[in-house]
Amino acid sequence: MSEPDRMAAADLPPGTVRRSGDWAVGNRGDDRYFAVSRRCRHQLADLAGGTVDADGCLVCPWHQSRYDVRTGEMVEGPRGFLSYHGPTPVYTQAVAAFGRLVRLRIRRAVRTGDDVVLE
Repeated sequence: MSEPDRMAAADLPPGTVRRSGDWAVGNRGDDRYFAVSRRCRHQLADLAGGTVDADGCLVCPWHQSRYDVRTGEMVEGPRGFLSYHGPTPVYTQAVAAFGRLVRLRIRRAVRTGDDVVLE
């Protein structure tokens, strides 16, 4: 298996997300790993720089869009646009609707020994 298809589990403590090739790989806690495509559906931020919230959702580092990592669906739209961080009600709803239709790609990530392997 090539290097982008595995990473050390020690590099993925609960709540973290890391880059592995085209994938954002994270740990929702209790060794529940995930892998999703790396580009946010809002403004293409790199989701590998995101975080995992208390609900186990991937949170975009730019405008805090939230994704269900089991389905790739955006469950909450952005809280801002470009460099502005604040309320954008109609825009946020439109982006969230788009994110429900055009989901992140998902890939299975499992712990195998000391590694997390993407299948």
